[in-house]
Amino acid sequence: MISHLSIDGNTLAYDLTGDGPLVVLSHGIGDSRHSYRFLAPALVREGFRVANVDIRGCGDSSVEWDDYSRTSIGADLVTLVRHLGGPAVIIGQSISGGAATVAAADAPDVVAGIVELAPFTRTQSLDLKGLVTASRFRRGYVQMALVIVRGRSQNWTRYLDLAVPVKPDDWDDELARIEDKLAEPGRMKALQAMCRSSPSDAGAKLAEVTCPVLVVEGSLDPDWADPRAEGERILADLPAGLGELAVIEGAGHYPHVQTPDQLLALTIPFLTRTLGGA
Repeated sequence: MISHLSIDGNTLAYDLTGDGPLVVLSHGIGDSRHSYRFLAPALVREGFRVANVDIRGCGDSSVEWDDYSRTSIGADLVTLVRHLGGPAVIIGQSISGGAATVAAADAPDVVAGIVELAPFTRTQSLDLKGLVTASRFRRGYVQMALVIVRGRSQNWTRYLDLAVPVKPDDWDDELARIEDKLAEPGRMKALQAMCRSSPSDAGAKLAEVTCPVLVVEGSLDPDWADPRAEGERILADLPAGLGELAVIEGAGHYPHVQTPDQLLALTIPFLTRTLGGA
C-alpha cells in the first residue's frame, strides 16, 4: 500500500512492507521504486522491514521540488528513516548511492550502514581515454548527453538498453511503464536536473562516513570505462576499513533489476552484520 510523506510542501511516495530491521531502498534517476520489484519482496522474505521510496520528482512523488542534489535527496532519506523509526540501512542506486553517503555522514544516529549500487558518489572527470577505448562507455555517454540536451525519452531508453545488457522477462512491460511515467508533466525535467547535478557534495562527505559501506558495481556498467576502478576510488576516499567492494560480472548499471539473486546474496550478510539478525 502506497504511503506519502510530506516534506516542505512536497510529497515522497513509498511502500512499507514486512517486519524486522529497517531497510530503505532508493532508486536512480528516471526511475521509481518499481525498479526494486525483485529485491524488495526478497528482503521481506528474509525478515526485514522494507521502505521502498520514490525519490523526489520520480514515480508517484511530487515534481515541485527546487533542488535535485544528492544532499537534498539524502536529507529526504534521513527524514523518512526518522519518520519510520531507525536505525536503517539505506540501499541506494546511482544518484541515490551518493545520497546515501550524504545521509550516512549527516545522520550517523539513524543510518547504520549503506549499500551503494553503481553509485555516482564522486566528482567525475572526463575520461577521454575511456571514450576512445570502451565502446559501451562511449555509447552510454552519448545517449546520456543527448538526454541532458534534448530531454527525449528515446535517448533514455537507448541508454537503458546498454545499462541492462541482459533483460529480465518483464522488460518490455517495464520499459513501457518507464516511458509512460516520464511522459508525465515535470518528470523529464526532474531527470535532466539530476543528470546535471554534480556528485561533488557526496564525494566531500565520504571521509565523514562512520558506518559500514558496501559498494556493488556491474562489470558491464556503461557509465564507466572501468566500473571496478570507480568502486575502488570510492573505497579509497572512505575512512580505512569501512568499505568493501563487490563486482557482479556481466551486470550493468542496474544489478537489482538484472541480477537480483546475486545482489541479494551479497546484501544479506551485510545487512545481518550491520542491523543484526532479522
